[in-house]
Amino acid sequence: MTFRLVLASNNRKKLVELQALLGATGVELVPQPALGVSEAEEPHHTFLENALAKARHAAQAVGGPALADDSGLCVDALGGAPGVASAHYAAIDLPPGDREAQRALQDAANNRLLLERLQGTADRRARFVSTLVAVRSADDPEPLVATGRWEASILETPRGAGGFGYDPLVWIDAWGRSVAELDAGVKNAHSHRALAARQMVQLLREAWRLA
Repeated sequence: MTFRLVLASNNRKKLVELQALLGATGVELVPQPALGVSEAEEPHHTFLENALAKARHAAQAVGGPALADDSGLCVDALGGAPGVASAHYAAIDLPPGDREAQRALQDAANNRLLLERLQGTADRRARFVSTLVAVRSADDPEPLVATGRWEASILETPRGAGGFGYDPLVWIDAWGRSVAELDAGVKNAHSHRALAARQMVQLLREAWRLA
């Protein structure tokens, strides 16, 4: 039986990734815009706090279970930045229009700023971090929490045309490629979101008794 779970995100690419990763549990993710749910505020300093805030917001709006992901890139030489500010690291004015086009402009600006701040820095160690939180209701006292970390380093120039966000700048030693050069199957099997999703699948099966 299919279990519907509201995804507290407006990011279409994140929806596709998570649906593929959670499909084995029989979960059907419904993006919050399809239900008229607004984006939640993300005022916190940690992925966990922001993911929980987004999940509770969506659950409150629909009166049912919700799943949220808060993720980003943490760079050692920058004290963990961009961190929770990864999606809007560069402060730019976006023109009105298609959301995906706006996201592409923001991604490009974020990547430029990251390279500027790392210019001349030898320590390029970094990691992608993803924290997933699932709640049965807005006041669920026992949220399910899963976190994945994908160790990497930051390139000096972009490589690859796949993925989104910082993917062209993030180099994975184990594959000898940037994330943007990996095919979707490899990324979905090994990424920070994949690691978190595998933990979440186990939690959904154990705590919520999903198949």
